[in-house]
Amino acid sequence: MRKGYLTVYLSLSLALILSFILTLIEGARISVIRMEAECVADIGMNSVLAEFHRELLEQYDLLFVDMSYGTASHRAENSAEHLRAYMQGNFTGQKNLLPVKDWLSLTVDRVEIKELSIASDNNGDVMKRQAVEYMQGASVEGILAKTIEQTEEVQALGLDTRDIAKEREEVQAQIDAIELPKKEDENGKQTEIALDNPADKVNALRGTFILRMVLGNTSHVSRATIRPEDYVSHREKMTGIGIRPGWKEPGGLANQLLFDCYLFDKCGWYGSELEKSLLKYQIEYIIAGKDSDLKNLEKVMSRLIRWREVANVIYLFSDSEKCAQAEALAMTLTAVLQVPALAEPVKYSILFAWAYVESLNDARCLLKGGKVPLMKTASDWKTSIASILGFSWGTEGGGDSGHGLDYQDYLKIMLFMEDSKTKNMRAMDIMEMDIRLTEGNANFRIDACFDSYLSDISISSGFGYHCNIQKRYGYD
Repeated sequence: MRKGYLTVYLSLSLALILSFILTLIEGARISVIRMEAECVADIGMNSVLAEFHRELLEQYDLLFVDMSYGTASHRAENSAEHLRAYMQGNFTGQKNLLPVKDWLSLTVDRVEIKELSIASDNNGDVMKRQAVEYMQGASVEGILAKTIEQTEEVQALGLDTRDIAKEREEVQAQIDAIELPKKEDENGKQTEIALDNPADKVNALRGTFILRMVLGNTSHVSRATIRPEDYVSHREKMTGIGIRPGWKEPGGLANQLLFDCYLFDKCGWYGSELEKSLLKYQIEYIIAGKDSDLKNLEKVMSRLIRWREVANVIYLFSDSEKCAQAEALAMTLTAVLQVPALAEPVKYSILFAWAYVESLNDARCLLKGGKVPLMKTASDWKTSIASILGFSWGTEGGGDSGHGLDYQDYLKIMLFMEDSKTKNMRAMDIMEMDIRLTEGNANFRIDACFDSYLSDISISSGFGYHCNIQKRYGYD
């Protein structure tokens, strides 16, 4: 009977012990399923980030995943499928190597990619954040201080805002309002005697063929063109959530200047063109936004000449010696006509024309690699009053003052004064242009590139268990 009691007791004890052991095993299995699912999700999401776009990294030092993977299909589902394949491979990769039972039997049921931080979000601030972080390791403090100081001087002098054309037109209106003496021709008809103001010839050529006026021969100027609608700043684009929550926005003056330095580090401009680029004058495109190198350079030159004209007018009006030369020439012209009232407005028209001729000379100097100070002194002035008498387009000249700002410095000021969002979008146009020239990237779109994403993953086990995982990964 005692043996019987022992057998029953042992049976009951073993049942309890086995239940406990099996419960522990099942609990361990559930914990391992969850742990392996988390680990494999981490590996898979990092693997997706490891597929960064190589050309974007090599040319622009930006880390983004192109969800098209070189195809014409720009969909987040492509990256979701890559993530699913990576995870499923890690779940099943060991089955054929070891003849053992798979105690987890995990399968990826569903993967969704959500909340993408796309490069073009917030008008390019996602891209700009990376560019600024890249530049923070560079020594640019001196460049930043110099650009700020020069920009403040441009604004203080009103070089970009003063309406010098209106002032000149008002002077011309005064001249036109004064009646000139008349003479009788051989047919007995009364005609006005011509004033022969040398400023008229200069004014007649203003604003026409700017590059020909500056360069003379323009055969070396790039004729590259684009279709603006093909690029991100002009087309409808994909959107995400913007900059990842918790990441810093690239706002503020310092970041704006750092981004400008980044653009000069990665882009070309007149006189410093990049060989592997579609548009050769890329900085000029970011400033002007036209559809050809020729138009972009011409628009930048027009603005530069306007700046120089304002600065040169300010100097001329303050130089008593040069004002006296203009007055003497005006007195000579008006004395012949015996109309002394014309002397004063003709004098100023000559000064405006002289400033313009000097501005063309300045632009010519800058494009040849020389330097021109924002405000000149007598020793910096290069043209004589006689230069307006024989004025013609493409006139040789362009003497270097030896000090001041070079063409790149003027571009830096213009770029800094440009709207931040406009700069971002046009910079991404440049990226698309150049990346598409590389092998296998004909369909590249910057708005199909992301640097952070949230994944929603559903995983099931052959033993009836199921779990959902949500993770956010990005390039920190």
